[in-house]
Amino acid sequence: MKSKIFSALLLTVAVGVALSFALSEQQTKPWPVPEKYQKMKNPVKYDKTAAATLWTKHCKSCHGKAGKGDGPKAAQLDTPSGDFTTQTFKKQSDGALFYKSWIGRDDMPNYEKKIPDEDDIWQLVHYMREF
Repeated sequence: MKSKIFSALLLTVAVGVALSFALSEQQTKPWPVPEKYQKMKNPVKYDKTAAATLWTKHCKSCHGKAGKGDGPKAAQLDTPSGDFTTQTFKKQSDGALFYKSWIGRDDMPNYEKKIPDEDDIWQLVHYMREF
């Protein structure tokens, strides 16, 4: 009887440790934004059609149609692609969103060459604010 209790306890501890490692992998690490970008305001007038076209071409496959991070490529990523509908996301400055979208990190690609026009990145910032 004692060995069954000990085995069950050991199994419970092992599962708990494994789950804690799995959950810690899913949490995103801090993404520092240079001070230069932190207080930037979006300087371009919103063109929803242009922004939607850019979103579909460059963002939707990972971030999903509604910005929930559930696009068809999201499951293949090592880094969660983020849920843009959360308050944490919405509290970020325009400049922070611009920086993260343009420069990228980890699985998020750098778009300086793919989208060289900064105004297009600002259009995407407008679009992300719609979620």
